[in-house]
Amino acid sequence: MQTIDEQKQMLVDAILMMERAQIIDFNGHFSCRVPGTQHMLINSGASVRSALGVKDIVTIDFDGNLVDGDAVPPMEFHIHAELYRRRPDVHAVVHTHPLWSTLFSMVGLPVLPVIMQAAVLGEIRQFAKTASINKQPLAQELADALGEHKVIMLKSHGAVVAAEGILEAFVLGFYLEETAQRQHMASQIGKPAVLSADEIKIIAGNLWKPNLLRKVWDYHYGKLHRS
Repeated sequence: MQTIDEQKQMLVDAILMMERAQIIDFNGHFSCRVPGTQHMLINSGASVRSALGVKDIVTIDFDGNLVDGDAVPPMEFHIHAELYRRRPDVHAVVHTHPLWSTLFSMVGLPVLPVIMQAAVLGEIRQFAKTASINKQPLAQELADALGEHKVIMLKSHGAVVAAEGILEAFVLGFYLEETAQRQHMASQIGKPAVLSADEIKIIAGNLWKPNLLRKVWDYHYGKLHRS
Protein backbone atom coordinates (compact mmCIF):
# COMPACT_ATOMS: atom_id res chain seq x y z
CA MET A 1 0.00 0.00 0.00
CA GLN A 2 1.26 3.48 -0.86
CA THR A 3 2.08 6.02 1.81
CA ILE A 4 0.31 9.39 1.89
CA ASP A 5 3.45 11.07 0.57
CA GLU A 6 3.65 8.60 -2.33
CA GLN A 7 -0.01 9.22 -3.18
CA LYS A 8 0.56 12.98 -3.13
CA GLN A 9 3.51 12.69 -5.49
CA MET A 10 1.56 10.42 -7.83
CA LEU A 11 -1.30 12.94 -7.98
CA VAL A 12 1.20 15.71 -8.75
CA ASP A 13 2.79 13.69 -11.55
CA ALA A 14 -0.61 12.73 -12.99
CA ILE A 15 -1.82 16.33 -13.09
CA LEU A 16 1.42 17.60 -14.63
CA MET A 17 1.29 14.93 -17.34
CA MET A 18 -2.35 15.66 -18.11
CA GLU A 19 -1.67 19.40 -18.27
CA ARG A 20 1.13 18.82 -20.77
CA ALA A 21 -1.28 16.79 -22.92
CA GLN A 22 -4.07 19.44 -22.78
CA ILE A 23 -6.34 17.16 -20.78
CA ILE A 24 -6.20 19.44 -17.74
CA ASP A 25 -5.76 23.19 -18.08
CA PHE A 26 -5.63 25.98 -15.47
CA ASN A 27 -8.57 24.20 -13.89
CA GLY A 28 -9.20 20.51 -13.33
CA HIS A 29 -8.59 18.37 -10.28
CA PHE A 30 -7.47 14.88 -9.37
CA SER A 31 -8.11 13.14 -6.06
CA CYS A 32 -7.65 9.84 -4.30
CA ARG A 33 -9.38 8.36 -1.31
CA VAL A 34 -7.38 8.09 1.91
CA PRO A 35 -7.84 4.40 2.85
CA GLY A 36 -9.87 3.71 5.97
CA THR A 37 -11.09 7.30 6.34
CA GLN A 38 -13.70 9.72 5.05
CA HIS A 39 -10.91 11.88 3.64
CA MET A 40 -9.39 12.52 0.23
CA LEU A 41 -6.22 14.02 -1.18
CA ILE A 42 -6.85 16.63 -3.89
CA ASN A 43 -5.01 19.52 -5.53
CA SER A 44 -6.03 22.88 -4.14
CA GLY A 45 -8.24 25.22 -6.08
CA ALA A 46 -5.50 27.84 -6.45
CA SER A 47 -2.78 25.38 -7.47
CA VAL A 48 -0.97 26.09 -10.74
CA ARG A 49 -1.60 22.95 -12.75
CA SER A 50 1.50 23.45 -14.91
CA ALA A 51 3.86 23.93 -11.95
CA LEU A 52 2.42 21.68 -9.27
CA GLY A 53 4.21 20.41 -6.17
CA VAL A 54 3.26 18.18 -3.25
CA LYS A 55 2.54 21.28 -1.16
CA ASP A 56 -0.41 21.89 -3.50
CA ILE A 57 -2.08 18.62 -2.46
CA VAL A 58 -4.40 19.07 0.51
CA THR A 59 -6.39 16.63 2.61
CA ILE A 60 -10.09 17.33 3.06
CA ASP A 61 -13.10 15.45 4.36
CA PHE A 62 -16.12 14.71 2.18
CA ASP A 63 -17.75 17.95 3.29
CA GLY A 64 -14.81 19.97 2.01
CA ASN A 65 -13.32 20.77 5.41
CA LEU A 66 -9.54 21.12 5.44
CA VAL A 67 -7.84 18.30 7.36
CA ASP A 68 -4.24 18.89 6.32
CA GLY A 69 -2.63 21.63 4.26
CA ASP A 70 -3.00 25.40 4.03
CA ALA A 71 -5.04 25.98 0.88
CA VAL A 72 -8.72 25.58 0.09
CA PRO A 73 -9.92 22.74 -2.15
CA PRO A 74 -11.42 23.34 -5.61
CA MET A 75 -15.04 24.47 -5.66
CA GLU A 76 -16.01 21.26 -7.45
CA PHE A 77 -14.72 18.94 -4.72
CA HIS A 78 -18.35 17.82 -4.48
CA ILE A 79 -17.81 15.68 -7.62
CA HIS A 80 -15.19 13.63 -5.83
CA ALA A 81 -16.94 13.49 -2.48
CA GLU A 82 -20.25 12.28 -3.86
CA LEU A 83 -18.61 9.51 -5.89
CA TYR A 84 -16.60 8.34 -2.88
CA ARG A 85 -19.73 8.29 -0.75
CA ARG A 86 -21.62 6.16 -3.26
CA ARG A 87 -18.94 4.00 -4.83
CA PRO A 88 -16.73 1.94 -2.48
CA ASP A 89 -15.05 0.56 -5.63
CA VAL A 90 -13.79 4.04 -6.55
CA HIS A 91 -10.50 5.20 -5.03
CA ALA A 92 -9.54 7.93 -7.49
CA VAL A 93 -11.49 10.59 -9.39
CA VAL A 94 -10.28 13.07 -11.98
CA HIS A 95 -12.22 15.97 -13.46
CA THR A 96 -10.56 16.98 -16.71
CA HIS A 97 -10.97 19.83 -19.18
CA PRO A 98 -9.91 17.95 -22.31
CA LEU A 99 -9.55 19.67 -25.65
CA TRP A 100 -10.89 17.09 -28.11
CA SER A 101 -13.57 15.22 -26.19
CA THR A 102 -15.14 18.46 -24.98
CA LEU A 103 -15.80 19.34 -28.62
CA PHE A 104 -18.05 16.29 -28.85
CA SER A 105 -20.07 17.24 -25.78
CA MET A 106 -20.44 20.77 -27.16
CA VAL A 107 -22.20 19.52 -30.29
CA GLY A 108 -23.98 16.56 -28.70
CA LEU A 109 -22.07 13.81 -30.49
CA PRO A 110 -20.93 10.63 -28.71
CA VAL A 111 -17.32 9.55 -28.48
CA LEU A 112 -17.37 6.08 -30.01
CA PRO A 113 -15.04 3.07 -29.60
CA VAL A 114 -13.10 3.68 -32.80
CA ILE A 115 -9.67 2.61 -31.50
CA MET A 116 -8.65 -0.39 -29.46
CA GLN A 117 -7.90 1.60 -26.32
CA ALA A 118 -11.51 2.79 -26.24
CA ALA A 119 -12.59 -0.76 -25.41
CA VAL A 120 -11.67 -0.26 -21.75
CA LEU A 121 -13.67 2.96 -21.32
CA GLY A 122 -17.00 1.18 -21.02
CA GLU A 123 -20.17 3.10 -21.75
CA ILE A 124 -19.39 6.80 -21.86
CA ARG A 125 -22.19 8.52 -20.01
CA GLN A 126 -23.51 12.04 -20.64
CA PHE A 127 -24.35 14.87 -18.21
CA ALA A 128 -26.70 17.22 -20.01
CA LYS A 129 -26.26 20.34 -17.87
CA THR A 130 -23.57 22.91 -18.56
CA ALA A 131 -22.58 23.99 -15.06
CA SER A 132 -19.82 24.15 -12.52
CA ILE A 133 -20.49 21.23 -10.17
CA ASN A 134 -19.95 23.38 -7.08
CA LYS A 135 -22.96 22.31 -5.03
CA GLN A 136 -23.80 18.91 -3.59
CA PRO A 137 -27.18 18.60 -5.39
CA LEU A 138 -25.44 18.99 -8.76
CA ALA A 139 -22.84 16.42 -7.73
CA GLN A 140 -25.65 14.04 -6.79
CA GLU A 141 -27.17 14.49 -10.25
CA LEU A 142 -23.80 13.82 -11.81
CA ALA A 143 -23.31 10.68 -9.72
CA ASP A 144 -26.80 9.51 -10.72
CA ALA A 145 -25.92 9.99 -14.38
CA LEU A 146 -22.61 8.13 -14.03
CA GLY A 147 -24.13 5.21 -12.14
CA GLU A 148 -21.74 2.25 -11.98
CA HIS A 149 -19.79 3.39 -15.04
CA LYS A 150 -16.32 4.94 -15.18
CA VAL A 151 -16.51 7.85 -17.59
CA ILE A 152 -18.96 10.70 -18.03
CA MET A 153 -18.78 13.75 -20.28
CA LEU A 154 -20.08 17.10 -19.03
CA LYS A 155 -21.77 19.17 -21.71
CA SER A 156 -19.46 21.93 -22.97
CA HIS A 157 -17.39 21.54 -19.82
CA GLY A 158 -15.15 18.48 -19.56
CA ALA A 159 -15.19 14.93 -18.29
CA VAL A 160 -15.09 12.95 -15.06
CA VAL A 161 -13.38 9.60 -14.61
CA ALA A 162 -13.93 7.38 -11.55
CA ALA A 163 -11.67 4.36 -11.19
CA GLU A 164 -9.96 1.88 -8.90
CA GLY A 165 -6.89 4.03 -8.39
CA ILE A 166 -4.82 6.94 -9.64
CA LEU A 167 -3.15 4.90 -12.39
CA GLU A 168 -6.45 3.60 -13.77
CA ALA A 169 -8.14 7.03 -13.71
CA PHE A 170 -5.13 8.56 -15.42
CA VAL A 171 -5.10 6.01 -18.23
CA LEU A 172 -8.84 6.25 -18.82
CA GLY A 173 -8.58 10.03 -19.04
CA PHE A 174 -5.91 9.70 -21.71
CA TYR A 175 -7.79 7.01 -23.62
CA LEU A 176 -10.95 9.14 -23.73
CA GLU A 177 -9.06 12.07 -25.21
CA GLU A 178 -7.07 9.93 -27.65
CA THR A 179 -10.27 8.30 -28.87
CA ALA A 180 -12.01 11.65 -29.38
CA GLN A 181 -9.06 13.12 -31.26
CA ARG A 182 -8.75 10.19 -33.63
CA GLN A 183 -12.50 9.96 -34.17
CA HIS A 184 -12.59 13.64 -35.10
CA MET A 185 -9.60 13.39 -37.43
CA ALA A 186 -10.83 10.21 -39.12
CA SER A 187 -14.24 11.81 -39.65
CA GLN A 188 -12.59 14.41 -41.88
CA ILE A 189 -11.70 11.76 -44.47
CA GLY A 190 -14.44 9.18 -44.02
CA LYS A 191 -16.67 7.32 -41.59
CA PRO A 192 -14.67 5.72 -38.76
CA ALA A 193 -15.26 2.02 -38.13
CA VAL A 194 -16.69 1.33 -34.67
CA LEU A 195 -15.69 -1.71 -32.63
CA SER A 196 -18.39 -4.35 -32.21
CA ALA A 197 -19.53 -5.56 -28.78
CA ASP A 198 -17.61 -8.80 -29.28
CA GLU A 199 -14.46 -6.91 -30.26
CA ILE A 200 -14.79 -4.63 -27.24
CA LYS A 201 -15.08 -7.58 -24.86
CA ILE A 202 -12.01 -9.34 -26.23
CA ILE A 203 -9.87 -6.21 -26.55
CA ALA A 204 -10.81 -4.88 -23.11
CA GLY A 205 -9.79 -8.18 -21.55
CA ASN A 206 -6.44 -7.96 -23.28
CA LEU A 207 -5.71 -4.32 -22.48
CA TRP A 208 -6.97 -3.88 -18.90
CA LYS A 209 -3.87 -5.31 -17.28
CA PRO A 210 -1.60 -3.63 -14.70
CA ASN A 211 1.54 -3.87 -16.82
CA LEU A 212 -0.16 -2.29 -19.83
CA LEU A 213 -1.68 0.50 -17.75
CA ARG A 214 1.73 1.17 -16.22
CA LYS A 215 3.19 1.31 -19.73
CA VAL A 216 0.94 4.29 -20.52
CA TRP A 217 1.98 6.03 -17.29
CA ASP A 218 5.68 5.37 -17.87
CA TYR A 219 5.49 6.73 -21.44
CA HIS A 220 4.04 10.06 -20.31
CA TYR A 221 6.20 10.17 -17.19
CA GLY A 222 9.28 9.85 -19.39
CA LYS A 223 8.10 12.73 -21.57
CA LEU A 224 7.42 14.88 -18.51
CA HIS A 225 10.90 14.45 -17.09
CA ARG A 226 12.65 14.67 -20.44
CA SER A 227 11.16 18.12 -20.90
